[in-house]
Amino acid sequence: MKKISLMSLTSILVASTLSLSAASLVQEAKDAGLAPLPKNQNEVDNYLSEIGVSFSPFSVAKAELGKKLYFEPRLSKSGLISCNTCHNLGLGGSDGIAAAVGHKWTANPAHLNSPTVYNSVLNSAQFWDGRSKNLVEQAKGPIQAEPEMATPAKLAVSKIASLPEYVEEFKKVYGSKGVTFDNIADAIANFERTLITPSRFDKFLEGDEGALTSKEKEGLKVFLDKGCVACHNGINLGGTMQPFQVAGQYKFSSLGGFKGDENGMVKAPTLRNITETAPYFHNGALWSLQDAIKEMGSVQLGIEISNKEAQAIETFFNSLKGDKPTITYPQFPRATQKTPKPEL
Repeated sequence: MKKISLMSLTSILVASTLSLSAASLVQEAKDAGLAPLPKNQNEVDNYLSEIGVSFSPFSVAKAELGKKLYFEPRLSKSGLISCNTCHNLGLGGSDGIAAAVGHKWTANPAHLNSPTVYNSVLNSAQFWDGRSKNLVEQAKGPIQAEPEMATPAKLAVSKIASLPEYVEEFKKVYGSKGVTFDNIADAIANFERTLITPSRFDKFLEGDEGALTSKEKEGLKVFLDKGCVACHNGINLGGTMQPFQVAGQYKFSSLGGFKGDENGMVKAPTLRNITETAPYFHNGALWSLQDAIKEMGSVQLGIEISNKEAQAIETFFNSLKGDKPTITYPQFPRATQKTPKPEL
């Protein structure tokens, strides 16, 4: 009979305990409503159906057209601003400034911060006040908004329809309807569907107990125990409308004057890639993630989150940094004599 040393037995027991602890933490996270990202567009459709978000059928051709339009600066009145200006795919899907800046260097009048576009298709509400329910509706807003891209729908269609290459591509994708404002927005939204960023946290939820470090697991446990998951839950760890200033007043609530929707509800931002998307909150008032965590404890939960606890939660957030899809910057059709000129 093979003898097992006391040291070996101790190692086996420790390993078993750690495995059991990790497994129970996975289950606790799932029980709290956290779930891994969809792996393909069929799973995206299934999830959207579950949360009541409608979307046109996905196709690669539609997404490729949408990619061009996403980066197309001529969709702005100035010819300088694209969707990627405020939702920069190289900057975590945001712009790295407190308040979005648009046409004629105009800062957002409500001092609103640009939320990340990565994984945004999985939100049940779009915009900070949730006024759009899907990315098609959302895409129309910034194009037309005067402080953003400042392009009326008719002008946007005129610009794209003046470019024969786009006209042909729209016919292939949308048939006889061709270039319409609805189809421009639909194509952009279908490209944004592809901006899913699977992370180590998803692997952990799927059963890979070693996907997170011990410190990240400790941070996840604090995140769950403190109640942060009450608002930052589901597949996107956010993206749903939630009451704001539940337990206290946000210290920068006067900056920009944004009050949420008619019921004071505000879209809880996704925590995915949160370490890449400073500054934080709807008005971009806080640049430190730990400060933002502590502020949320006070404002939403009515508790004090210590520096040590905030650091632990921030460490867990590192596991939410996902793998970004490889995006090749497109080459655009050349302008024609019919293309409306930029207006600065």
